[in-house]
Amino acid sequence: MARLSLRTSLKTLDEFDALVLVSLLWFLAKFVRYAFPPLFEPLQGVYGVTNAEIGFAYTGFMLTYAAMQFPSGALADRFGSVRVIATGSMVAALAALALVIDSPFAVLVGAMVLMGAGTGAHKTVAIRLLSRLYPARTGRALGTMDTIGTFAGVVAPAVVVAVLAGPALLGESWRTVFLVAGLAGVAGTVAFTLRVSDPDGTDSAGASGGTVREYVTLFRSPRLLAFVLVTVLFGFTYNGVVAFLPLYLTSEAGLTPATASLLFAALFAASVVQVVSGTLSDRVGELPVIVATLALATTALAALVVLTPTGRPLVLGAVVVVIGLGSHGFRPVRGAYWMSVLPESLAGGSLGIVRTLLMGSGALAPAVVGVLSESVGFVPTFWVLTATIACSATLAAVLLFTR
Repeated sequence: MARLSLRTSLKTLDEFDALVLVSLLWFLAKFVRYAFPPLFEPLQGVYGVTNAEIGFAYTGFMLTYAAMQFPSGALADRFGSVRVIATGSMVAALAALALVIDSPFAVLVGAMVLMGAGTGAHKTVAIRLLSRLYPARTGRALGTMDTIGTFAGVVAPAVVVAVLAGPALLGESWRTVFLVAGLAGVAGTVAFTLRVSDPDGTDSAGASGGTVREYVTLFRSPRLLAFVLVTVLFGFTYNGVVAFLPLYLTSEAGLTPATASLLFAALFAASVVQVVSGTLSDRVGELPVIVATLALATTALAALVVLTPTGRPLVLGAVVVVIGLGSHGFRPVRGAYWMSVLPESLAGGSLGIVRTLLMGSGALAPAVVGVLSESVGFVPTFWVLTATIACSATLAAVLLFTR
């Protein structure tokens, strides 16, 4: 009996190897992204560059990341998800290790661009891979991956602070961050390559993939276009709120910067809901959960604007947590829904197109919110954000009730 139990446990561990390894690689991808902003000041000191120069370097990282969404998905359709994820992860890991050696600023910029390209090859392809490996539990798998990745935003700044406060082992202490990230990336990539296989031969190299015309033609479907709009409107709202929430709370609610930062952190702490919402979508379907989470986020954002004048930290904190529950709860279910409606042979590239549009709207949001807040004020601007996510929830509801 004990031997049978051990075999069952080992079989269960083997079953979830892919989920664990894909999630850890996603954590490392987001770790290197979130490690850079806290390092801007020491990097400026080492290289003698301005805010604009270090800002442009980070923009290069993010633009390269965004630009990789469609190519990586299309390559996965043709050559397989495992190969694309492994190649991207190894490129990012080697680029991180390149920063361990003292080198000119141009090398830093080049390494950042390569890290953007390598990490950009992960998320779109990982959604495709996990949906095929766990067809009956796609929502839970994507929720697990997203939750683990989100916590990189908490871990990375803490690691940077600890490293900068410690002894300098590699000339400048900040290089230790990339030594650790690079070595972990190499080890994780090797383990991923050895332990994860393309599912059932359906994701193997030699598939035909699709042409650009086939990918574009796919989006002539009104329902697909409607959900693209749902995704884009949500991305615009979420990134607009995230970019200015601390400043909004200090300027409009009168909270101290420390309290506003604490509430801001609570928004991300709510990301643990992703496992719950993903699991629920596996049981009741994606669209009901999508409508519920978007409606929850819309209601909470409206409540935040209405309750702002009270300036009560506990009340506003509770509302911010609910915004986080709705927003984060939507994200893994969104990916699961895309995998359920996209043709298998074109899933990677099609999702890459959607994610490119999503990140484009997200990149535009802070600029729009910044301009509006200076011209009409923060409260009217946050009402605009409430309206955009309300439109997203309404469109999702139309899709639900007309399916």
